[in-house]
Amino acid sequence: MAVSPDPRDLQLSSYDYRLPPERIAQAPVEPRHSARLLMVPPCGGEESHTRHGVVWDLLEQLHAGDLLVVNDTRVLKARLRVRRSGGGLSELLVLEPRGGGSWLCLARPAKRMRPGDRLTIDGTSITLAVLAEDAPSGGRLVQFPQDCCDAERIESLLNQCGEVPLPPYIERHDPADAERYQTRYATRPGAVAAPTAGLHFSDALLSALAQKGVRLATITLHVGLGTFRPVETEDLRQLELHSEWIDVSPEVVEAVNTCRGRVIAVGTTSVRALEGAAQIGDGVLKPFTGPVNLVIKPGYRFRVVDGLLTNFHLPKSSLLLLVSALIGRSTLLELYGDAVDLEYRFFSYGDAMWISPEAVAPEARPWQRMSSAPEPC
Repeated sequence: MAVSPDPRDLQLSSYDYRLPPERIAQAPVEPRHSARLLMVPPCGGEESHTRHGVVWDLLEQLHAGDLLVVNDTRVLKARLRVRRSGGGLSELLVLEPRGGGSWLCLARPAKRMRPGDRLTIDGTSITLAVLAEDAPSGGRLVQFPQDCCDAERIESLLNQCGEVPLPPYIERHDPADAERYQTRYATRPGAVAAPTAGLHFSDALLSALAQKGVRLATITLHVGLGTFRPVETEDLRQLELHSEWIDVSPEVVEAVNTCRGRVIAVGTTSVRALEGAAQIGDGVLKPFTGPVNLVIKPGYRFRVVDGLLTNFHLPKSSLLLLVSALIGRSTLLELYGDAVDLEYRFFSYGDAMWISPEAVAPEARPWQRMSSAPEPC
């Protein structure tokens, strides 16, 4: 039977929820796989209650032949303290290369950095120049040394001078963040925020999953400017998001096409990469490297992804829209309310939610797997 759309699904104000500040995780748990796991109940099945465990329990939820798709981006130490020519201390967040050693940066305070200004990285003799303002982002185009032309080449400078750019809601900072705010499979530098669902995978869990026959495939999506831009469009039919650079390789496409089980995305970035590449391919997953601009919200039918492991996301965020597209807005908000009451830990260093393929709303599931789908909830 068809499901009538709820007009509230297309209103940003419908994606708000109550979150006491003490529910925002300030530090990760150890070991990584000991974070709590909220398991969304199947849609339309006999089992209707929510189960609770820890991330290690994914060993029971995943089967031989399943394919885990993870994001191998590596977070840069992208926060730089700089001194202006007058001696004042400011901050840059290095976002993305713009050619010739110039980088788009968010600046604080931005009004103190004007085109033509010279900056010195604090504690060094390295000088930078503010080239221009960037109206779309509100940031600044900053000239770095010429050899800092891409993420791999600027990484050594940032490792020496920069800091891990933890989200502003994390108030404590610890030297361990340099390692802990990276996934264990992070290999390609370029992100300014971690793909946080992947932070839950320890070496031990990855090894146990491999021994069970669960395969691993890696895409790349460098988490960038869009992470820092709040959604402000009330009418979500008009929503546009900042484009993101992705790399979905031929090997990933082959792994998906030959998958004998389910395609499980680890984190919303993996979802956006896979579904974005499929959108470029007119609904068929094909290799793609470049920018994508895909809004996933309720009403979206997935082309590739069967299930998802994800964290708990900020109110009124594009990530909340994406997860709502899988299980429905009202279901998601009810689960978030339960998670708050049960003292789950939210956001980047927080706990996780497991959305099995059976928990995905039938109208959102990939077409090729619809033959055995139950009636909509």
